[in-house]
Amino acid sequence: MDYINAFWVGGLICAITQILLDKTKLLPGRVMVLLVCLGALLSAIGIYQPLTDFAGAGASVPLLGFGNTLWKGMKKAIDQDGFMGLFSGGFTACAVGVSGALVFSYIASWIFKPKMKD
Repeated sequence: MDYINAFWVGGLICAITQILLDKTKLLPGRVMVLLVCLGALLSAIGIYQPLTDFAGAGASVPLLGFGNTLWKGMKKAIDQDGFMGLFSGGFTACAVGVSGALVFSYIASWIFKPKMKD
């Protein structure tokens, strides 16, 4: 049942995002920022963590989950370091994921020889 919940929740998030891209004039970069901020906001008001507990990777893998990770890191750092944790917590919480994305995309660029579009 965990796989089914992950599938339909993740699919619903992706479908809503695709509708947002198709039906509005928002650019993809702005939609991505909107999703990260929405994930952080939903985490701040306590809605996103129960969704992540229910759907697992279906809720934690999309960009909403990235916002959730940033929020949890900031909250933990603020509790430990006070005001300065506001600036360091998000970076600490997502450093592994961002570093992995950079390293693996760099390796992929060696393998696949990317080219500019015409």
